[in-house]
Amino acid sequence: MDIALYLLAALLIVGGLAGAVLPALPGIPMLFGGIWLVAAVDHYRHLGLGWLLLIGALGVLGVIVDFVAATLGARRVGASRTALWGASLGTLIGMFFGVPGLLLGPFAGALLGELASGTSVLRSTHIGIGTWLGLLFGTLVKLVISLMMLGLFGLAMLIG
Repeated sequence: MDIALYLLAALLIVGGLAGAVLPALPGIPMLFGGIWLVAAVDHYRHLGLGWLLLIGALGVLGVIVDFVAATLGARRVGASRTALWGASLGTLIGMFFGVPGLLLGPFAGALLGELASGTSVLRSTHIGIGTWLGLLFGTLVKLVISLMMLGLFGLAMLIG
């Protein structure tokens, strides 16, 4: 049974790392779930409460960054609420078109959302780029935080 649980934990960790860059997957919660499952199966011998709290705090920070980054990027350039909804919808639709969709979907959604609110094409393009840069920044930070969580997990397993 332990082997099956360790395999499930490994799948959660790998899926969590993939979710750090794919918006369809809840990457950081999956990663933390996998780490916690390893700790539980190991009876918390290597990964105690202190480690789990530290890794969990990083995870909470990553989730917050994920939610806030795109909005901050869009707000910084003065995006309308319609542009924010457009960027979210563009991200969702873009997931079905692979990497190009993930890269262009948020930009196109914000651009179309801003155009729908009556803004000029040039200003809408500016809003689309700002929103896209916010999403890109958030994804990079989320990936770095995920790798830090994984690194702390590895360190705890080595020295714990």
